[in-house]
Amino acid sequence: MSPSFHVPYLLPTVLLALALALKLPTFLRASRDPDVRATTLLLTWATAVLVVITPVNIERLNALTGVPNIAAPWAYSFLTAFCATGLTMIMRWREEPSEGRRRRIRRVYWLYAGVVAVLWLTFLLADVPTPRVYDLDTYYAGTPWMREHILLYIAAHMVSSLVAASMLWKWFPEVADRWLKAGVVFLQLGFASGLVFDVAKTAAVGARWSGHDWDVLSTQAAPPFALMEAALVALGFLVPQAGPFLQKWIRDQREYRRLGPLWRALRVLTPAAAEARFGPWTPLDLRLMQRQQRVHDALRMLDPYVDPALHRRAREAARAGHDDIPNADGVAGAITISAALSAYRRGGPPAAHSREPWGGTAVSDRIEAIASALHHPHLLEDVRRRMTSTGSAHHHG
Repeated sequence: MSPSFHVPYLLPTVLLALALALKLPTFLRASRDPDVRATTLLLTWATAVLVVITPVNIERLNALTGVPNIAAPWAYSFLTAFCATGLTMIMRWREEPSEGRRRRIRRVYWLYAGVVAVLWLTFLLADVPTPRVYDLDTYYAGTPWMREHILLYIAAHMVSSLVAASMLWKWFPEVADRWLKAGVVFLQLGFASGLVFDVAKTAAVGARWSGHDWDVLSTQAAPPFALMEAALVALGFLVPQAGPFLQKWIRDQREYRRLGPLWRALRVLTPAAAEARFGPWTPLDLRLMQRQQRVHDALRMLDPYVDPALHRRAREAARAGHDDIPNADGVAGAITISAALSAYRRGGPPAAHSREPWGGTAVSDRIEAIASALHHPHLLEDVRRRMTSTGSAHHHG
């Protein structure tokens, strides 16, 4: 077979390895979480399967160990572990925690651990002296013990795919969460691909038993479906976890950037305590929390310099703009804070304003609106001009 046949193995292997690398920090932080642990194991087994079944790695493993076809029990063991982990993850999703669920999960692990043990036993008993990179399943389809070895891994994989597909099919109408529903769809597509792989392999092996040559089903038709299964199933288990995380990250990133102008404007205020320095690798939620806290602390310090009358006039001028300025409270707050900052920079005691209830909680509730208004300086200037013109009209009147 052409060396170009190796290329399709590369993309799903790299994607799975990348997903595993991205998952490892979460695993190290929350290794006691069963879902995190199972997802990490699933990605590990899926990546290991694709690494081992890549033709060039089969040749390397045979040469390194000096044992012909040693890649077969390794690959099929990883595949079996992948099947067991996938089944138990679906059981965790579908069922509430209970002693019965724990017993069923343990039963699945023990059953598939037994399959792995028998896979190695049958391989050790088989006589397979000729290395076969592409057509091992059909070449040794009639060899004692290797025949059982091949049938066992196909049967274990087919049973897990059928059971998983059945559980997901019954559960799908009950799933309300959109990320979980998307994950179930990917899983269904993945297990369907796995069943196509099993059918192709079984047909090719059965053809050998009956004296026919359908090896192309095993060597060319089946492998792409195995690659699709590994990628789709891994994606199906990742999406329900990564989706909400990504959604929250986008929301936090948007909020972090929206607070930027307000945070930069308030940096002139000296904090009561030294601000913790967060590097670029600090989690976004911590950086957002620090920025929000910094803004709240600075506004409390700025409160004595705030002119409530100015805020009232700015709000009236902003509301007079009608559709041009939809965020009147935010614009008024931005103008008032800018004036208070100017007063703070000039130094000296705060001005003796009539103390109307403007600061404190009321300001905190408007922080997002104020931050958004600071992204539109032309609107602030327009309101200032209206305030000036209104003030002049009142003066002349």
